[in-house]
Amino acid sequence: MRNKSADAHQSNLRLSNFLCFAIYSTANAVTRAYQPRLAALGLTYPQYLVMVVLWEEENQTVKAIGDKLSLDSGTLTPLLKRLEAAGLITRRRDTVDERQVLIGLTEQGRSMRERAEAVPVAMGQAFGCTMDEAQAMRSELIAMRDNLVASIDEAK
Repeated sequence: MRNKSADAHQSNLRLSNFLCFAIYSTANAVTRAYQPRLAALGLTYPQYLVMVVLWEEENQTVKAIGDKLSLDSGTLTPLLKRLEAAGLITRRRDTVDERQVLIGLTEQGRSMRERAEAVPVAMGQAFGCTMDEAQAMRSELIAMRDNLVASIDEAK
């Protein structure tokens, strides 16, 4: 008679062996750790990411923002509407190509950047690693993501 417990320990279907679950649960923990830090700004994590993209460069198209954040327009548009209602961004049609919507920052959105500078510092402390360790993990995760995206394209 086989030992079921020993078989479960060796199984490929053991949750504790799943790299994907470690990534998934870590992503959830990261989002939960951001929540109280972003509450002071009145932003959710996805809204914060949009603001970071716009602080890097204003007047981007919805498509460009979506591409940078890996978000489709169906997800991004309601998020942008909430940021606009909060007085942080503007949405306007491109005068050259009216099919494009340009997203810019309001003065309130620009001034929020200074208060947001504390968020990455606090999160760096929460991660509990050095900046070099964080950058190394980031590089590994980006390589993993790129490999996964390539495998998706190959499977099509």
